[in-house]
Amino acid sequence: MVDPKDIYAIANDYAYDLSDQDWAGHTSLGIKAAGKLAGFPVCVEARGIIYNADAIEKITGEEFDPSSVAKLEDFQKLLDKLVQGGMEKPVGILSEYWSLGAHWFPMVYEEQQDPEAFVNSLLEGSCNLSENEKYNSMMDTFDTLIKYNYAKGSASNADREETSMKLAEGEIAFMFGGNWDWSVINQYDYTEKLGIMPVPQNTTDGTNFKIVGGATKYFFVDSSADTSDAERQAALDFLNWIVNDKDGNAFLTEKCALVPAFDNIEATALDPLSLSVKTYADAGNLIPTYNYLPDDHMTVVGQEIMQKYLDEAMDRTELADSVVEYFKTAKGIAH
Repeated sequence: MVDPKDIYAIANDYAYDLSDQDWAGHTSLGIKAAGKLAGFPVCVEARGIIYNADAIEKITGEEFDPSSVAKLEDFQKLLDKLVQGGMEKPVGILSEYWSLGAHWFPMVYEEQQDPEAFVNSLLEGSCNLSENEKYNSMMDTFDTLIKYNYAKGSASNADREETSMKLAEGEIAFMFGGNWDWSVINQYDYTEKLGIMPVPQNTTDGTNFKIVGGATKYFFVDSSADTSDAERQAALDFLNWIVNDKDGNAFLTEKCALVPAFDNIEATALDPLSLSVKTYADAGNLIPTYNYLPDDHMTVVGQEIMQKYLDEAMDRTELADSVVEYFKTAKGIAH
């Protein structure tokens, strides 16, 4: 099991062609490389704004519909209503560099009309990031999250467990994150109605009705002489068992608690966040993850740049300039 970028590195010499496998017709997330279907998508992960509908409805007295706050201005009105209703700070922002550098800021690239061309323009030094419409749209939302952040003033020191607990128990209503955060949230006395919604934005490109996600891990089958034909067949049988056998389906969704990347697998026993992700995936409302950012993007952009912005130690222009400066020496991932 490897990351998407690894498939491109090994496909030519080591990846067996999976094109003729039955499961290939049940997913659009397999990776093709070196002229073959080389990667089996293990699961789907996605990110957006995690919400606690129970906490919201307790104050508003109305059923919460995430689509009603797709516009940033409507989201802002709801936040103000929550504050007026007694929830002093309705938002939590995970301050970890991986959340900021691998999950939040990459959406600036992923939600571009052509993410590949946009990242290349950064690598080539021709991008005027501070004037980019999507950059400013995303940062308008991030500024709003900062304004209502319960940890405002010492945001980069906020503890992930404490933030997750506050969301789970309804002390705050919103937290940016992904379905992987359930492993922390479920350690606390969580309320019933939790889910993931798109990042609210004042945009007309439709991205505020979708969440960013895709397959994050892949299986490949070794085609080299180091693996025997019998071993290779056992691997192929295992992958088909996951997709086509009820016990295999249960192993993936119930034992491993993973969102399937295949349209023939039901997953009614998933946790609330993963059920949200599956709903968006089934409806075709996933913005593809961009998996080919430089290896150090997460740490440099997340820790050295975004954590400073979160603490309001730099302005938006300085943030853009810092990211542009980083890309001057960064190396993209071949794919």
